[in-house]
Amino acid sequence: MQTSAALDRISPSPTLAVTARVTEMKRAGIDVIGLGAGEPDFDTPDFVKEAAIAAIRAGKTKYTVVDGTQELKEAICAKFARDNNLTYQPNQISVNVGGKHTLFNAIVATVDAGDEVVIPAPYWVSYPDVVQFAGGTPVIAPAGPEQNYKLTPGELEAAITPRTKWVILNSPSNPTGAAYRLDELKALGEVLRRHPHVWIFADDMYEHIVYDGFRFATIAEACPDLYERTLTVNGCSKAYAMTGWRIGYAAGAPWLIKAMAKLQSQSTSNPCSVAQAAAVAALTGDQSFLAERNEAFRGRRDLVVAALNAIPGMSCPTPEGAFYVYPSFAPLIGRTTPKGVTITDDEAFVTYLLDEARVAAVQGAAFGLSPAMRISYATSDALLTEACARIAEACAALR
Repeated sequence: MQTSAALDRISPSPTLAVTARVTEMKRAGIDVIGLGAGEPDFDTPDFVKEAAIAAIRAGKTKYTVVDGTQELKEAICAKFARDNNLTYQPNQISVNVGGKHTLFNAIVATVDAGDEVVIPAPYWVSYPDVVQFAGGTPVIAPAGPEQNYKLTPGELEAAITPRTKWVILNSPSNPTGAAYRLDELKALGEVLRRHPHVWIFADDMYEHIVYDGFRFATIAEACPDLYERTLTVNGCSKAYAMTGWRIGYAAGAPWLIKAMAKLQSQSTSNPCSVAQAAAVAALTGDQSFLAERNEAFRGRRDLVVAALNAIPGMSCPTPEGAFYVYPSFAPLIGRTTPKGVTITDDEAFVTYLLDEARVAAVQGAAFGLSPAMRISYATSDALLTEACARIAEACAALR
């Protein structure tokens, strides 16, 4: 017995690997600061937890419709109307076991061998692997710090071929926090209009985590004529601090939603019934706490950006959203640690930080653009201050 060819085309998630390593180190009593996980440190709001408890007591613990309850689909439709000026019907909604499951369903249900998917880099680690699992070809379009980590219309045009099936747009971005303005989305839309065979996977998971008056928009809102070939993707994990509840969702063409449900019916079946009830409360309840939490995230962002930019050899752009920074450190590559180890690449650099400074980050190679690293600032000011001090000390020790 051996593993399948499809499985051999993918790698374990690097971000989850870092989280697992940090957990092991903490269990061993090591003082390590984990900045690798893409998870808010805030708790799930109490009113959401109470809705889940009420659902349990009401006996809502049975199977549901494969791709989500009617109640949750209606709540999602109302959310899209309220927040994005988009009109969807319940038969256009898919509810999945987290955003990663949404991605998996959409890609595996539509991509065949030879199909291409355009992925701007830096990218979320799962995008290319899921495409490869489906037998497709990821077409990576680098978008570096000189362009604020955002894909330009010219680069999008150059990446599209007759075999392109999807383009993935993630805004605000994991791992950089970069977010597309309305005019930037419209410019990308001009390109996509010339290629009607290309569908758009709009990953809006960090929609509600934006700063400095940034006005979020999604591409189906910016370009209404692209509505029919856009899958608008979101979830409860980030904004509502519900990572462990595993609720992601998407809105799109009924045929695509039906295809995703077909796949889901033979894999996970329905998302957790109790988590679905909690998601209804999250999407329909008081949203005022979002602004309060964003203000805390903004302060943390500013703290980390200032501290990292003060380190010689490191450059850290200020992101518009999410809770990550993506500093680059090309001048530090080639230097030597106090133990005589050469920093050959960003993986070696983050290994050095973890082993010697006891700070965990994720190497830029995992996200398709090096030399850099992703740091999550979804933790306390005190821990972030200490982590940045450790990083600065470790960088100063390089020769």
